Amino acid sequence: MPTRPPYRVIQWATGTIGIRALAAALDHPDLEVVGVRVFSPTKVGSDIGTLAGAEPTGVLATDDVEALMALDADCVLHMPARADVDEVCRMLASGKNVVTTCSELFHPARSLPPAAVERLEAACRAGGTSLHGTGSSPGFVTEALPLVLLSVQRSLRALVIEEFADLSRRPSPELLFDVMGMGRRPKPVATSRGEHVRTSMEPSLRALADTVGLAIERVEAQAEVAAASRPVTITAGDIEEGCVAAQRTTVTAYAGPTTITFRATWYCTDALAPPWTLGPTGWRVTVDGDAPMTLDIPFPIGTEQLAAVTPGYTAHRPVNVVAAVCEAPPGFVTTAQLPPMGSTRLSAWRGLP
Repeated sequence: MPTRPPYRVIQWATGTIGIRALAAALDHPDLEVVGVRVFSPTKVGSDIGTLAGAEPTGVLATDDVEALMALDADCVLHMPARADVDEVCRMLASGKNVVTTCSELFHPARSLPPAAVERLEAACRAGGTSLHGTGSSPGFVTEALPLVLLSVQRSLRALVIEEFADLSRRPSPELLFDVMGMGRRPKPVATSRGEHVRTSMEPSLRALADTVGLAIERVEAQAEVAAASRPVTITAGDIEEGCVAAQRTTVTAYAGPTTITFRATWYCTDALAPPWTLGPTGWRVTVDGDAPMTLDIPFPIGTEQLAAVTPGYTAHRPVNVVAAVCEAPPGFVTTAQLPPMGSTRLSAWRGLP
């Protein structure tokens, strides 16, 4: 039986996640990378293989949006920090399917204004294309994995998805101190982090609820911080006693008596005041239903390896679902509508990037 040609893809953005997705796409036997959108002037003109730490390909990275839009491509791996709806509509209308890690596009009908939803739907119709949002968290742990666990339930009281991250060996002072607010005095941190996590997780939680027939009435977020109980030195820098050394954000979606909760606990030390119960880096999913269960998924890697390994958790799933999204009917595509394995065909082990 003849095999189809590889799906032609464009990698859109090459940040921490995007560069890992590019490397995975270059290595995927069912994909051909035909273009790469970069945002840094220093990357313009770079061979995309060299950019990804692989063999040169002859394809050069560019910031020329018009040239990329004109390419004959089946799919865009869309991974900027925020979604530009105008840009995504152009991609879809030009005949390019879009797989994105932008959380606001995980469930557009529940997270975007009606006018934006109508434009995206019209673009899908015009291009005969599909739009799908996925990643690891949100994505795999908030949709794909819970759907498997819920497949043995007939009633549900609560679903709790917990994420733990030990950041003590993370060499990212900008992320920890500037973005997350670690090392600051506690009071101003909680509100901003709570809203950030709610915005990121709510579309995915709503998509999960819709899939299993639950009507979400409201979504609430609560953020807490714990301070270092003594001075702490981590890889990213120093945290003084009394300054933020851990953050716990809980996003809860209410559907009548049933709740779906995502809780992220990110910590730099276990020397905390007040003391918290901390889990190893990874996930725990607890189903309180008529077939109750708890699934622990610790990441079996050292904390010093997290920065190198964890981007793949988010980047690989979008790459693996390209073929399934390209073959899906036009419109918004949910996790439940895709085959569980997507287009996963694994390559031989080559070690960590």
